Amino acid sequence: MDLGLSGKRALVTGATRGIGRAIAETLLNEGASVAVCARNTDDVDAAVAELAASGTAWGSAADASDMSSLVSWVNSAAEALGGIDIYVHNTSGKPQASLEDWATNFHVDLMALVGGVGAAQEALADGGGSLISIGTTAATEHFSTGAGSYSALKAAATNWTLGQAQVLGAMGIRCNVVSPGPIMVNGGDWDMIKNHMPDFYGATEAAHPGGEIGEPQDVANTVAFLAGDAAKHINGTNVTVDGGFVKRVDY
Repeated sequence: MDLGLSGKRALVTGATRGIGRAIAETLLNEGASVAVCARNTDDVDAAVAELAASGTAWGSAADASDMSSLVSWVNSAAEALGGIDIYVHNTSGKPQASLEDWATNFHVDLMALVGGVGAAQEALADGGGSLISIGTTAATEHFSTGAGSYSALKAAATNWTLGQAQVLGAMGIRCNVVSPGPIMVNGGDWDMIKNHMPDFYGATEAAHPGGEIGEPQDVANTVAFLAGDAAKHINGTNVTVDGGFVKRVDY
């Protein structure tokens, strides 16, 4: 299947490793050019050097919690790629223990989405565009790992994105969410849980009908489909990528 990504220009936030990196690599392999960001300049430079082996890649450091930094990155990325067709919001803060630190998730998970899309909106609307927010199944169920601030602000980001399917959708910008369940990323949260909480990891793995936790590529494949012209009539949808881990029945 031709996903209709050839020649598209994609911005992916938080894309030097894990899910974001897999998304950037997949979009490149499907013929899109890609701009990436993360907070650490060395990480971004290394990622761009590796991504450039597969296609046109550009990147610079940006702090998603600093709106001026993020907007500057969006504008520079649009100039470097010659426009924006796809915007993938992948940045997220870790769950916060103290009430005061909930502001981290507010700025990184929600306001970076709203502000980043605002900066990209005009370019996205020029000929149609695709906004994809990376959500989480933790926004729909309570998890005992204490993901409160993360879950709550991801839920807000999901609500905002799907609501924009009507607002930005009228401008030709499709707005969808991809919500992963547990995903194994080398050096990531579930890798640490596997090493330090093996019983909990084993129970989580067993709770998947297929008996295994997902991989970043599972999420990236879904994003690539939704981003391209093959999904031109899909707007306002939250696609769960969790192997059946969440037990609710969706209609």
